[in-house]
Amino acid sequence: MSTSEHGDAFSRRGFLLAGGGAAAAAALGAAAPTAAAADGASEAAAARGPVAEPAGAATAAGTSARRAAVDWINPLTGALTTSADTACGKTFPGAVVPFGLVQLSPDTVSGGDNGSGYSADMTTIEGFSFLHLSGIGCYGDLGELQVMPQTGDLVTGRDAAKSPFDKATETAEAGYYAVELDRYGVRVELTAAERAGILRCTFHDAGTGRLKVDLSRRIGFDGTHTVTQALTLVDAHTVEGTLTADRSGGGWICGNGPVYTVYFTMCFELPITRLDTWDGGTVTQGATGLAGASDDAGFFVEFPVTAGQQVLLKAGLSYTSIAGARANLAADIPGWDFDGTRNAARRTWSTAVGKVAASGGTDEQREIFYSALYHTMIDPRISSDSDGSGRFGDGPVRHDDFTHRTVFSGWDVFRAQFPLLTIIDEQVVADQVNTLLALTGSGAVKGLARWELLGTDTNTMVGDPGINVIAEAYLKGVRGFDAETAYQYCRDVALGPAESSNRNDFGNWSKLGYCVDTSLSTTLENCYSDYALARFARALGKHADARTLEGTSQNYRNLFDADAGWFRGRNADGSWMGDQDGCVESTPEQQGWFVPHDIDGLAGLIGGRDAFNTRLNELFEQTPPEAMRTWNDKYNHSNEPVHHLAFMFVYTGAPWLTQKWSRYVCQYAYGTGPSGLIGNDDCGQMSAWYVLAASGLYPVAPASGVYVIGSPVFDEVAFTTSRRTRFTVEARDNSADNLYVRSAELNGRPLHRAWLRHEEVLAGGRLTLRMGAEPNTAWGSDPKWAPPSAV
Repeated sequence: MSTSEHGDAFSRRGFLLAGGGAAAAAALGAAAPTAAAADGASEAAAARGPVAEPAGAATAAGTSARRAAVDWINPLTGALTTSADTACGKTFPGAVVPFGLVQLSPDTVSGGDNGSGYSADMTTIEGFSFLHLSGIGCYGDLGELQVMPQTGDLVTGRDAAKSPFDKATETAEAGYYAVELDRYGVRVELTAAERAGILRCTFHDAGTGRLKVDLSRRIGFDGTHTVTQALTLVDAHTVEGTLTADRSGGGWICGNGPVYTVYFTMCFELPITRLDTWDGGTVTQGATGLAGASDDAGFFVEFPVTAGQQVLLKAGLSYTSIAGARANLAADIPGWDFDGTRNAARRTWSTAVGKVAASGGTDEQREIFYSALYHTMIDPRISSDSDGSGRFGDGPVRHDDFTHRTVFSGWDVFRAQFPLLTIIDEQVVADQVNTLLALTGSGAVKGLARWELLGTDTNTMVGDPGINVIAEAYLKGVRGFDAETAYQYCRDVALGPAESSNRNDFGNWSKLGYCVDTSLSTTLENCYSDYALARFARALGKHADARTLEGTSQNYRNLFDADAGWFRGRNADGSWMGDQDGCVESTPEQQGWFVPHDIDGLAGLIGGRDAFNTRLNELFEQTPPEAMRTWNDKYNHSNEPVHHLAFMFVYTGAPWLTQKWSRYVCQYAYGTGPSGLIGNDDCGQMSAWYVLAASGLYPVAPASGVYVIGSPVFDEVAFTTSRRTRFTVEARDNSADNLYVRSAELNGRPLHRAWLRHEEVLAGGRLTLRMGAEPNTAWGSDPKWAPPSAV
C-alpha cells in the first residue's frame, strides 16, 4: 500500500483548512433545507448573478415550467471547497461539454484542500485554466495552462496578480462561464468543446492588453507545480508546448500520484508581435520559446486595444502529443466563432440531459435535478485524441478501438453513477470497462484500478470497484468488451494469485476470511465484490468459481460480534478491535449496513425483519434536518457508505419507510447554489443519488439488476435508454405531503412488488404510482414480493 507524508491510500478526508484560502465558509452559510424553496431559489440566483440567456432560453415571466432542461442547470451547484465539517461539493463552475477532456474554468485558489481550484466564498480570481477535477478530495490535481488577462503593470506572480470580482457579474451555464475582473477592467468569457476551449476577453478601456499564461500552475497541496515546462513560438498566432507532472511536483495526495504530460496548441486571434517569458523574477523579452523546470514560469503577449475590444485565445489539449493537441483544436474549434462554440456546447448538453425528462416539482427541485444530472456527466472523461490515439500516463501511444476514459472514482461511482449510465449511456460504461482492461493488460495497473487518474491507479479508498462495475455491466447486457478477459482480470483480483491481485489485505482475506487492515470497511466491500463476480461467473457458466465466490461473499459474518449485536473490526489473532475502529470514512454503525447483496442474511444476524427495520429507522430518526447538512455519525449522506440505506426497507417488508426516508433525504440533503451539495460530489456519485432517488428508483446492489421503488419527487420522469426505448415513472397525486405509494401499475397491470428489474426498464414502458398522505403498509410488504436478496 503506497503512502506519503501527506496522506494515505484510504482516506480522502481530514485535510480541510490546510491552506490555500480556506477562509470562513460562513461567508456563504449553509443552504437552507430545500423545503424553503423561495430562499433556495434566491440563493441560487444570487450565486449565479445576472444570466445572459442563450439562444432558445425562455425569457418571459411565468415561463419557468416551459424552460428547456438545459436551462435549469446551475454549474455553481456545490462549488464550495471550504467548510469546517467537510460538507462541501468541490465542483467547478466553468465550461465543459459532457465527458469532455477540457474543463475551462475560473481559479480562485491553487493550494490547500481545494481540489476543484474554485470556491464560491473566495473573492479573487487567479486566472482561468483548461483542466479541472470535479467533486474530489485529496487536494486535487490538474489545473494546468492558466490564462489571466491583465492591464497596467506586468505582474507575473500568481497570488500577486489576483483580481477581485463582483459575484453579481458571474454567469455560469452549461458550457459557458463569464465574469468581470475588477482589477483589470476585463470581462472574461469561457466556452469549450470536447478537447479544446476558447476565451473571449473584452477590455473595457483603451491601452495595452495582456494575456499572461502560467505554465507552472497546478492544483494540489501548497507549493504544487508542473515539473517541467517547454514552449515554442510556432508562428505569429501560435505557441505550442508541454507540461509534465508527477508526485515530485505535488498534486494528488492520496496513495499514488499520477505521472502525465499535458500537450497544448494555443492560438491567438491577434498576431503576436513579441513573445515574452518569465522564470521566477527574470523576464525575457522577444523570446522564441522556453524550456525549464520551474515552479514559477510562463509567458505573456501584449496587444494595443481600443475601448470595448474583444481579444480571443483558444487552445487544444492532448495527453498524447503536440500533434494530437493540434488536431484536437482543428477538429473542435477550427475558427474564431465563440458564440457558435458556446451554442454548440449548449446543444450538446441539451441532448445529454434530455435523456432524463422530469416534469412537476418546484423550480428549486428542477434546478437541483438537472444540475445533478449535469454533474453525473463530467466523468469518466475522454482522455484520448480525436483520432483515437491515447496513452496511459507516460506509457507508449496506443490506438484502440474504444475511447479512453479517465477519472474513475470507483469506490464512489459504482453505487449510483454507473447504474444510471447503464440506463442512459451504455457506451460510456463500455468505454470505461475497456479502459480498465487495457490498463491491466498493458501492465500500467496491477489487478484492476481502484481510483484511476490519468493512467495511474492512485489506490485511493478500498474495495474492488472495478469488479463491481465490470460485473454489473455484463449482467445488464452491456457489450463491446472481451468478457473472458474481463472475467479473468476480475478473478485474479478476487481469488489470486497474489502477484496478480491488488485486493486490500489479500493475505489476511484469503487466510482468515476477513481483512485486518481497515478491517470492517474492507471486508464488507470485498464481500459485495465477490457477490457481483459470482453472478458474472454464473452468467459465463463458471459454476465452480461461482460457488467459491458465493461462499466468500458471506465473509461479512466473520465480523459480526454476537455479544455486541453488531459489526466490529477484527485483529489477526481473532480478537475484536475497539468498537469504533476498522472503518474508512465511516463508523461501524454506518459501515455495518453495507451488506447490500444479502439483506436477508443481515436481518437474520440482527434478529429478524422487525429488529432490522427498527434499528435502521432509528438511524434516520436520529438525523434531524440540520444534521443532514453536516458530516455526522448517524445517517451521514455526505459520504457514500450510507447511500443505499433508505432503500433497504423494501427488502425487509417496510417499503413505506423507504418512501418516507428517501423523500426526506432528497428534501434536506440537497439544495441550490454553491452550498447545495453536503459532501464532495465525488465525480458525480452524490449527484447521481439524487437523480435516481428523485426519479423514484435506486439500486441497492447494482450487480443484482434490481431497482428499488422509492418516492418520486416529480410527477413524471422519463428515461430515454441506451436501447432507444422510453421508460417513464409517473407519480399521480404527488405532493410534498403525498409521499407514500398507495398502489402501483407497470404497463397498466397491477404491480405488487416495490422493485423493478433492469430489463423491465430497458424494455420501455410506464410505472404508475398512486401517491397518498398515509402509507399503505400492505403494498410490497409481503415476503413473497421482496427483491431477491441472497446468494
